[in-house]
Amino acid sequence: MDIPSKTVRELYRTMVVIRAFEEKVQDLYARGHIPGLAHLYIGEEAIAAGVCANLGDRDYITSTHRGHGHVIAKGALLKPMMAELYGKETGYCKGKGGSMHIADVNLGILGANGIAGGGLPIAVGAGLSCKMKYPGQVTVCFFGDASSNNGTFHESLNFAAVHKLPVIFVCENNGFGISVSQKQHQAIVDISVRAAGYNMPGITVDGNDVLSVYLSSAEAIERARQGEGPTLLEYKTYRWRGHHEGDPNQGGRYRTKEDIQAWVENCPIKRLEAYLTKNKVMTKKQMQAVWDEVEKEIDDSIEFAEQSPFPPLEEMFQDVLA
Repeated sequence: MDIPSKTVRELYRTMVVIRAFEEKVQDLYARGHIPGLAHLYIGEEAIAAGVCANLGDRDYITSTHRGHGHVIAKGALLKPMMAELYGKETGYCKGKGGSMHIADVNLGILGANGIAGGGLPIAVGAGLSCKMKYPGQVTVCFFGDASSNNGTFHESLNFAAVHKLPVIFVCENNGFGISVSQKQHQAIVDISVRAAGYNMPGITVDGNDVLSVYLSSAEAIERARQGEGPTLLEYKTYRWRGHHEGDPNQGGRYRTKEDIQAWVENCPIKRLEAYLTKNKVMTKKQMQAVWDEVEKEIDDSIEFAEQSPFPPLEEMFQDVLA
């Protein structure tokens, strides 16, 4: 299937927004402007961009602790996102959720989740509601490689398969569960083989190739829309930053500078830029214009966040569930 040039340009812009947003968050966090924890998505942009480009506003996603890229790709606005990271009242969760809990039900964003694998059963519940109420609507569940060891992973895939729910399970395999390599926590190489246990399709794809991500997820999403049930997609990728900002990230602890550099050279954005110029979809000047425009939007979001008020003390326990 050929991908229209307009779609390819949109994929590029989405990845640039995610990268630029995350690099700015990295800087703001280091300078103490953002409280709490920040788990950055730098290096994995192709997955969120490629998958969400196939979704509509009515479709649902569930996200992870590393969720900024997912919600941007699904349509979240930068100003309330940045305000949420700052803990301000104008944020998506009124500043009470922070980086790991951005949600907007109107956009089908059912929430990022600070619990590894916590989004899996939520996605299955959403998928059941899609099947019962809104045929053609689907749910995409993003999760990490280590989450597939959890009981909730197996229970969720089993339930979705038995009831042919329109859920697409998207494993972002960046090779590490915090600082534990996949080789140390799994006896398998490809997580997609676990789909066989639930009689659903399972495929492994290069997660740094946004066009392959787009095409493979398009097929799985269409299959779900047609009532043919769930699919397990595994995208191999790598996170350039540590598990969270503050993680030493490299050295003898768990990976080397050489390991990271090898994946930096496999940058999903650089790979798409090479495609864009080779196929005359965009010029270098047009690509630079995208970066300039995006940087301006992010600067505006920071100004918005910094000028917004903190939530009042008397509302401390409103909208908070425990």
